[in-house]
Amino acid sequence: TMLPLGTPAPSFRLPDPEGRSFALDDFADAPGLLMMFICNHCPFVVHIREELARFAKEYAERGLAIVAVSSNDVANYPDDSPENLGAVARQYGYTFPVLFDETQEVAKAYTAACTPDFFVFGPDRKLFYRGRFDESRPNSGIPVTGVDLRAAVDAVLAGAGAPAGQYPSMGCSIKWKPGNEPQ
Repeated sequence: TMLPLGTPAPSFRLPDPEGRSFALDDFADAPGLLMMFICNHCPFVVHIREELARFAKEYAERGLAIVAVSSNDVANYPDDSPENLGAVARQYGYTFPVLFDETQEVAKAYTAACTPDFFVFGPDRKLFYRGRFDESRPNSGIPVTGVDLRAAVDAVLAGAGAPAGQYPSMGCSIKWKPGNEPQ
């Protein structure tokens, strides 16, 4: 189930590892918003981390608001705890907030299916792109460039139409708490 293009961004209020709270409205003045569902342990996220950090620095300079959310069940996946999220964010120089979705309600609202999963919203905060970073995968030999996400963000920042090619993300499934799986 994919969130249809044109859907308004679901609101959220989530903490970062330091306990600061961030909400959708905090990014209202940005010309675009990138919501990313990531985690620490997924090999697909590990594979793109360095390029993701470069991407974020480049596009933040152009005004894009960027937010990462981790929704995994930390009881069964302790690598994705808020403390460990903060450590990885510092290690890789993430310049965007990394938020923890303990109830998993934000992941459900966005219909996030995997890590990484990317959602680009325009200045009106309607969904413009949902999909992958690029076609690279662990051990594929294909360089990590972020070409698909770059095309979407470039288009939203230029006020152009949504990319025709929107390829689903591929990665590890969200690690739902028992009984909390989306229906």
